[in-house]
Amino acid sequence: MKTLSQVLGAHAAAVVTVTPRESADHALKLMTSHKAGAVLVMQHHHVVGVVTEQDCRRSAGEARVQDIMRPVVCASQQTTVRDAMAIMAEQHVSHLPVLDEHKDVIGLVSMGALAQEKPAA
Repeated sequence: MKTLSQVLGAHAAAVVTVTPRESADHALKLMTSHKAGAVLVMQHHHVVGVVTEQDCRRSAGEARVQDIMRPVVCASQQTTVRDAMAIMAEQHVSHLPVLDEHKDVIGLVSMGALAQEKPAA
């Protein structure tokens, strides 16, 4: 079974981040320009939340990210695709930040991307 590290290696992309005080409109513009469905909310070099395109579209134009962000659930780079999907289903999240052994963010995976992964032979 593939790990999240292997999935990220195949789909390498920069992680898009915002701060809690930025506007939802700014977060949405970043997602659009980076073709991302979510951005990580970072404060003092730590992930404090996730905000999705849907969250931004549902909010008022002047809403701050801190008011609409979702709690963050993370996984290690060694987590299998199957286990990551189970975590996401159990926690009701559509995006999962992936952390390395130093607890640094190395990527963000979506349920859709994981659903497309085929088990390793």
